[in-house]
Amino acid sequence: MANISAAEVKKLRDATGAGMMDAKKALTEAEGDYDKAVEILRVHGAAKAEKRGAEREATAGLVAASGDAIIELNAETDFVAKNDQFIALAEELAALADSTRPATAEEFAATDSGDGTTVADKIGSLAAIIGEKLELGRVAVLSGEGRTATYLHRRASDLPPAVGVLIEFHGEDEEVARGVAMQVAAMRPRYLTRDEVPADVVAKEREIAEAAAREDGKPEQAIPKIVEGKVNAFFKDTVLLDQPSVTEQKKSVSQVLDEAGLKVTRFAHIEIGA
Repeated sequence: MANISAAEVKKLRDATGAGMMDAKKALTEAEGDYDKAVEILRVHGAAKAEKRGAEREATAGLVAASGDAIIELNAETDFVAKNDQFIALAEELAALADSTRPATAEEFAATDSGDGTTVADKIGSLAAIIGEKLELGRVAVLSGEGRTATYLHRRASDLPPAVGVLIEFHGEDEEVARGVAMQVAAMRPRYLTRDEVPADVVAKEREIAEAAAREDGKPEQAIPKIVEGKVNAFFKDTVLLDQPSVTEQKKSVSQVLDEAGLKVTRFAHIEIGA
């Protein structure tokens, strides 16, 4: 029986992200052969990951960005989310998304990762080593027609970014553009302009506002004005250009952009758990 040192266990654990006991068991089974131990972890990990896939949800993870692309890679726990291999894979996939420009996450999952395997295969291989369920989440790629400002936010200093925003803009002031990206991260707008809000969504807001005003016994002649006020408040909550700026609170985002000579044409926002 091979005598397995703590240093050997640590080396395998650091390289694969496997748990300490799993790493020790694999080395013991492999009689100290490092490469064989990695293979053992893959086999055992694949079975464990497959079993967990039906039982557990990958609700932790990180957001990674590269150029015009942003991707979400999910794991079950924050412990795995801050694993070096997991982070490296996410960054690799973000760069791949930027170069391949997939239209959907499903398309990206089937994309060749560069070594003859798909993105889904690549994620599955790491899941087999770690023994935890890993999933590709959302993927967004901007058009590339303008410049891109990026903001990544960490919820804790020891964790990777959990919130990511890309802003596509035309103009020169990168600082203002990044401030708008921070605005999106903080205020979570759903649309860029009022024109992007679906007509049925606006109609529903009007319907709710009118019903609430009548229930409150408001005068009939005052109801149209009340409804318009409620709808405008809805726009200020959900439309980026209508929102009050978080950096200059007496101005709207639209006003801040106009003063800086910037035009935002689209944005992408991904937040773990949202």
